[in-house]
Amino acid sequence: MKKLKRFIISVLLFISFFGSKTVAYAQEIEEITAPTGFNAFLSLIPLILILVLLFLKVDMIFAGLAGGVVAMLLVGIGIEQVNEELMEAIPTMLTITVPIINSAVAMAVFKSGGYSAALELAKRGTKGKVEYVSGFIVILLAAATYMSGIGGGSAMMIAPLAFAAVGVVPELIAGMSLAAAVSFTTSPASLETSVVSELANLPVGEYVATMRPYWLFYVVVAVILAFIGTKRRDIGFKEDETNEFQEMATGQLAKMTVPAIFLLFAVIFGPLVNGWIGFDFFNPLVYMVITLLLIFICTRFTLNETGEAMIDGSSYILTRLFQVGIFLTFINVIAQTGVFTLIANITNYAPTAIVVPVAVLTGILIGVPAGAYVGSILILILPVVISLNFSPLAIGMVTMGVGLGSQMSFVNITMQALSSGFQVPILDIVKGNIRWIGLASVLLLIVSFIFG
Repeated sequence: MKKLKRFIISVLLFISFFGSKTVAYAQEIEEITAPTGFNAFLSLIPLILILVLLFLKVDMIFAGLAGGVVAMLLVGIGIEQVNEELMEAIPTMLTITVPIINSAVAMAVFKSGGYSAALELAKRGTKGKVEYVSGFIVILLAAATYMSGIGGGSAMMIAPLAFAAVGVVPELIAGMSLAAAVSFTTSPASLETSVVSELANLPVGEYVATMRPYWLFYVVVAVILAFIGTKRRDIGFKEDETNEFQEMATGQLAKMTVPAIFLLFAVIFGPLVNGWIGFDFFNPLVYMVITLLLIFICTRFTLNETGEAMIDGSSYILTRLFQVGIFLTFINVIAQTGVFTLIANITNYAPTAIVVPVAVLTGILIGVPAGAYVGSILILILPVVISLNFSPLAIGMVTMGVGLGSQMSFVNITMQALSSGFQVPILDIVKGNIRWIGLASVLLLIVSFIFG
């Protein structure tokens, strides 16, 4: 701990000595521009500091604070402006309402025994071949994310089921992360697709159609990863210590799974059904109320227990969104140094033959430290990419690259959801994902070189 304190103090002294002499003040900056020369080196220090502290298991708030203070010294931002950022960042995160509702309702289903009943049925149906269930879980997450456009909310629903079925399997977690990333970056309903459509002046339908084959390809890769990883570990289904569900009749188990099936149907196929019938029937209010009523009807929970389970289930994601909002404040401060523009501008210097892979790599690298809110990252880097006259496919691959980078981020909501669902520290999730998502990123670079 003493070494850590000395390290932080040394960095702050270094910046305060050099930074004040070389970097323009924030009030003089009308738009964020990429720093040059020694300033470019200095602008990287806040990001490097944050990453080092996170890997040293320092809480993300204090890691972000350390990087933010360094950025404040570099750019000359005052406490007043940082406070304004905080007042905007936290409400922004807490207005991500759908994941909050999905998380709360999913936890109510989980506590009522819906997922455990589904697990027992899966055991009986697959006769102990847990790797098939592992692959199915990845498909489920991919479908839920693609149809809803929200990776974190879908992961919050499905991760407890995965944990209950097979336990902590790094390849399964990585497969779920990969499936989520490629789904929310190519979904017809996601914020990320909306950002791409708006900035690139590209119809949503055209972008989605262009990226669909690559989405399907990566989902297949994610399923294979989860299947093989689970199979080679030669594990069985986790045992129910109480034997409560093992003694239930199949019909009773099926009845208990009805709330979970309905909720997953509403999230996955709801948007499709809404399009068919011409109005927004399967909205969060409707499927929340119906799911809660189904829990009361189909399980042993009373109305009061059902309501309490939902409210308790919201606590995790609400606290995490609050935490990420604080961290995002410091990321926004760091963005004022121009470091993200600097990284994105590297693409301009790449040879024509590899300009798309370099842009994809840039997206991946930015997604790692700043992956809390992928949509906001795209707003920072896509204008640079679009100015290079990239095709819709190339733009989509850059977007997908940011998504993959976010799955190695400590502050991404999907990662937080997986950490909660599998009941392991997020550091373990990140370490496991670095290997497999890293390989998936390399594969994306190869694909972008060939087809981009």
